[in-house]
Parts: sequence; structure tokens; C-alpha cells
Amino acid sequence: MNNPYATALDIQRKAWEATADLAEKSQVAPDRTETLENVDVGQTPSEVVYEENKLELLHYESRTEEQYDVPILIVYALINKPYILDLQPDRSVVQTLLDAGFDVYLIDWGEPSKLDRSLGLEDYVDRYIDNCVDVVRDRSGQDAINVLGYCMGGTMSAMYTALYPEKVRNLGLMAAGLCFAGDGGVLELWGAEDYYDPERVTETFDNVPAEFLDVGFALMDPVANNVTKYVRFYDNVEDEDFVENFARMERWLSEGIDVAGKAYEQFIEDIYQENKLYENELRLDGAHVDLENIDVPVLQIVAEYDHLIPPGASKPFNEVIPAEDTEIMEFATGHIGMSVSSRSHAELWPDVCEWFEERSRVDDDEDGGELDAETSEHHGEDRSDDEIAARGEDDIQEEPAEPGEMTVDEEVVEEVADTDDESEADGNPESAIETEADDFTELTGVGQAYAEDLSAAGIQTFDDLAAADAAELAAETGISPNRVEDWIEQAQQQ
Repeated sequence: MNNPYATALDIQRKAWEATADLAEKSQVAPDRTETLENVDVGQTPSEVVYEENKLELLHYESRTEEQYDVPILIVYALINKPYILDLQPDRSVVQTLLDAGFDVYLIDWGEPSKLDRSLGLEDYVDRYIDNCVDVVRDRSGQDAINVLGYCMGGTMSAMYTALYPEKVRNLGLMAAGLCFAGDGGVLELWGAEDYYDPERVTETFDNVPAEFLDVGFALMDPVANNVTKYVRFYDNVEDEDFVENFARMERWLSEGIDVAGKAYEQFIEDIYQENKLYENELRLDGAHVDLENIDVPVLQIVAEYDHLIPPGASKPFNEVIPAEDTEIMEFATGHIGMSVSSRSHAELWPDVCEWFEERSRVDDDEDGGELDAETSEHHGEDRSDDEIAARGEDDIQEEPAEPGEMTVDEEVVEEVADTDDESEADGNPESAIETEADDFTELTGVGQAYAEDLSAAGIQTFDDLAAADAAELAAETGISPNRVEDWIEQAQQQ
């Protein structure tokens, strides 16, 4: 039998402990409130290198010794701000990719205005993403680049690759909604045609308000989103690191982005309700988004406990594309955890970086080091007269010359003689020979486009570059001073 006096004393003791705990928490409350209001996010330095409508293309420059020629373009969703991929320095997908040696670009969509209500998926995929890809290709000097799409951005990246496979070297898909045939989770049920009409939302609001989407997402796990996390915050309010992490996530969740009305309708109806992408029936502005075109390497990164885009909404996609080099990395985390959890960055992202690294090395052969296919086919082999004529080589002597019978084109002899005379008249027999330009693409971080920029600025050799003034050359070419300084240092070591 319980002693009622002992029970009363125990209750009183717990009440005193709770009071003392509350007093201690109250003392740190002002500091923690300031942390919640002023926490920093997206701290990795970047520059805006392209703008269109509300869109900004951010460039994060890698400073590692070994850099890969092929950059990575991150395509985020149209919902929420993209700094979830750069939430804090030690849990930043952007910083992790930079540390691995990649130049990183990220699309910040901005927030659509009412005038953007008519923007459809064709605008985002066939115009905005394509323009950004072209900017990155031009800046890097690469014909094809790496694309990494997250969530809705992954779905759009798959669409883009189907439309422009020649511009994508490797495709990475993070928690991308690609297949909705019954295993698409709560969002698939929410978007079910029998229960939900997206046009009623857009007719009411034009663009779909972020608050409307936030409520829907929160109701997917109402206890965790509205009760549990605040209990955990109270329990850990004295832990400054915990509070900072909590504050960053709450800020991101609270800074939602409205979604353009037409794009929202298309995404719900074509992707969720009718599964047109997976069924290879999707068309954007009349163009078939043909999955048969996706023959580039594809990596899927899926979260085992993702309640927004469960693995079943992603993994089957690899089975309906012709790409031979495909891989799935499934990790025990949630939709957001794959980009912000410390364990993901310790265990998952090194493998992701290695996957891209193995497929992002540009050999000299790819830059023209090999003979083209047609020339290689005949290199060192006898060719027929028809083949020679087809290649425009009809000036080749048909019969081998006998010793002492080698013929010479007299016009060529006279032209060479005239050139020699002009050179000697200048007092410099070599003045007619131009200095051969150095190949700047041999420098780390210099692609063909940058090499052409340097040439246009009068920089022809490594010596020219080594003697250049970084600030002046940066101003003339529009290339960042830090990048130019790095190239100058490399040229000085040649």
C-alpha cells in the first residue's frame, strides 16, 4: 500500500524541480529569443551571375586545389527558399560540394507576383532552367554540365534532361517526385483527382499562397509539427547550438514562397493525378518530354523516412529510362534531413560527391586530343579514291613519284618566297610568324569560354597572364578578381 505522505512529498519535490528548471530557463530566455530572431542562414559566399524576372542564378566558387571542370547546377523546388541547401556551414550541401572541388551554381526562383500567375512548367523548364544551364555552360566552357535537382526541382530536372540530354552530363535527383502510381504517399492522396481540384485554388488566389501549402504540409504530421518540436525546444532551450539549429529551420519553414498558379495546376494534374511523366505522356508547350532521351548517368538520392516523397515515388523511375549508368542511394532520414542532418553530411554526401567526381573528369581526349571518329577510322589505313574525293583531297598525287620526280606547285613556291622577302625587309626573318598562343584550359578552373575571354583581353600566353594586373583584367573580362588572381598564380608557376 502506498504511503500517502510519501506520495505527497514526491509530488511536491517534482513541483519544486520544475519551478527551479523554469527559473533557469527564464534566465536564458532573452538570449534565446534574440537567437531566434537574428540567426544567420545561407552564409556561403556567392555572387549573382544571371537574372531573369524574379530568378537569380547564384555562383559559389570552389577554392580547393583539385577542381573539376564540370560544375554542378542545383535546381530547387518552387516552394520555400533554397538556402535549406546552405542552412549552416557544417550542414551545407553547397559547402560540401565546394569542398569536394566543384564549382556550384544554384537557382533562386524568387517569389512570383500576380503578373506571373500564367507561368507554366514550360516557362520554368524550357526557358528559365535552360537559360541558366546555358549560362553555366558558357562560363565553364563545358558542352554539358551536372544537374542536381531537389524535390520539385528534381522533377523539373528530369523533364529538362529529357528535353535537352546533350546539355546534361550527369543527373542527380534528390527526393524527386517522379512516379505516382499508388506509392506516392500523402501528397498523392492529397492531390487525388476525386478529392482535389487545383483550379479552384488558383481561381481563388491566382498564385497559390505559401500559407495554404504550409498548412497542408503541417497537417501531414500534426503532432510532430505542432506539439512535439516545441516540447523538444523547451527541453533544450539552454543548449545554444540546439536553439540555433531550431531557429534556422523555423526561419526556413516560415519563409515560404507562393507558387505560380498555372505551374501549380500542371504539377498537380499532370504529375500527381495523371502520372504523365512516369507514363512518358507529358508534353510541355507541345513538346514531348520523352524519357527515352535520358541516357545520361542518373543518381537518385532517396530518404527512407520521407513522408512527402517516399522512396516508392522515386525509385521506379530508373526502370523506365534507357540510361545504363543508374544508381540509387537510399538513406535512413527524412525529406529535409537528407540536406541538413549531420549524419547525412557525414555518411551520405561523401558518397554523392564521389559519384559525381568519377563522372566529372574531363580528359584531354574530350577537348580534341583524339582524332575525330572519321579520321580515326582511316588513320594509317589505305583509302579508296572515292573516299579521298569525298573528303576534298583531290589534290593528292594519284601515282607514287619516282625518285627525282617529286612535283612542286610553283605558285606556292613564289608565295613562300615573297613572304620570306617581306620578313627579311623588316629586319626580322621571323617577324611573319605569330607567337603561338598558350592553351589556358590547362589551368585549373579555366574552360574554353574563359580562355576566349582572356584572349579577347589580349592575354595570349602564360607569360602575358603572369604579368597581368588582376584587378584590371577582372574589370576588362567581367571575371571575378579572386578567380583571375588564382589563374595568375598558376601562370606564374608554368
